Amino acid sequence: MLLLLLSSGLFLGWSLGANDAANVFGTAVATRMVRFRTAAVVCGIFVILGAVFSGAGTTGTLGDLGSVNALGGSFMVALGAALAVLWMTRAGLPVSVSTAVVGGIVGWNLFTGSRTDTGTLAKIITGWALCPILAAVFAAIIYLFVRWLLGRSRLHILELDAGTRLALVVVGAIGAYALGANNIANVVGVFVPALPARSFEVLGLFHVTTAQQLFLVGGIAIAVGVFSYSRRVMMTVGKGLFKLTPVTAFVVVAAEAIVLFLFSSEGLESWFISHHLPPFPLVPVSSSQAVIGAVIGIALAKERGRGMKMPVLAKVLLGWVVTPVIAALITFLGLFFLQNVFSVTVHRPVTYEVSARVATRLAGEGVEVEVPGGMEFATARDLDAALRERTSLDRAERDLVVRFSAVDSLKIDLERMARLDVTLLTPGEIDAIHALAGRTFRHAWELEDALVAESHEWKHRPDARANHLHNKQLDEKLSYVYDAFRVERTNDDR
Repeated sequence: MLLLLLSSGLFLGWSLGANDAANVFGTAVATRMVRFRTAAVVCGIFVILGAVFSGAGTTGTLGDLGSVNALGGSFMVALGAALAVLWMTRAGLPVSVSTAVVGGIVGWNLFTGSRTDTGTLAKIITGWALCPILAAVFAAIIYLFVRWLLGRSRLHILELDAGTRLALVVVGAIGAYALGANNIANVVGVFVPALPARSFEVLGLFHVTTAQQLFLVGGIAIAVGVFSYSRRVMMTVGKGLFKLTPVTAFVVVAAEAIVLFLFSSEGLESWFISHHLPPFPLVPVSSSQAVIGAVIGIALAKERGRGMKMPVLAKVLLGWVVTPVIAALITFLGLFFLQNVFSVTVHRPVTYEVSARVATRLAGEGVEVEVPGGMEFATARDLDAALRERTSLDRAERDLVVRFSAVDSLKIDLERMARLDVTLLTPGEIDAIHALAGRTFRHAWELEDALVAESHEWKHRPDARANHLHNKQLDEKLSYVYDAFRVERTNDDR
């Protein structure tokens, strides 16, 4: 059953490879500078490497948008996105897999009554808007620099041809690595919160987390899609929008690789924050949008936009808009059939209770809530609606109320402690967990407070900007602990 439910993520990975490989090597293949087979081999290898070693940065963002907490729901979100992408791919259009996955998550939120985090959604949309703009700017700058450099060089035409071919392969490999790092969240990100797997060590040399296992499988699926079905879209990207030369093909892929790196590098994000600069949001952006933006940048720098095939551009833009809507609709309808016809669990119900102790804890965060104590709500959306109607809390304050009111069932028992992955936690953090043996908690924040009381290693550091990376890693550890000790609630518990 696990393999069956994961199959839709593999299907989505195949669709992404079939569609987005064109964004890395499409211009090189279409200009006949690199053979398709060579492009497919290089792209497949580096996509897998990027997914496994650098894929964690954008996965958390999709989790913030909507935490799909059951494998049945993860299956349908991935399937809805994959079907939408496949439909567009068959039409020869380089659509955005990122928009398809976001559409699928929104469809899951609508079906289950979960809230779509508007702040996270705004961050993702901002990334989408910046992606083609930045790609156009980088492409124009790189093109002008390369043209100046070639104008001053005395390379023979054969030397220039050989150098261009090598440059296309190298920059394509970098672009493929960036594609895997940025877009693997689209393929398997929705499975990370729901997959019941454990990490392990390989020959005692290095540690492979649950997420990295998924990233590896997803990366392989992308590579298979590259080999089997990407040639058609490569020709659309390489020839359909604007006629590219081998040199401008290199510029397009270089600009795309830079943009994907900006939106997927945790190290770069930490560097910006440590220097008190606004970081690029770690969101899965569309490599299709990056390539189209880069091609537009080339067209503007080279011919001031002349030669652009506007009907082709209009079709691509239409695909970007329609894809998330189709994905959301397919996901919503698919979830209905999975749950009501096939009796598959598509989400783990979470209720929300604004009790006296929740109100007291919120007061400690500076949020005063007057919803009657003990009142329960079936979904986060219901609680948010009640807060909007009965209080004057702003969006951030309502988000805090929803987070603290979520009812959970956590039990620190010896059997679950024995299964903890000690490589993910420090000795002090593990000792704090052992000190809570036998205790149960109704809210996740109660467990966090108890851990902090036992060890300051579980405490978030106050300066959010200076300690961004530490706090982010701590949140990941807390999420792991919640999943490790969560038990199914009975009707009496509810």
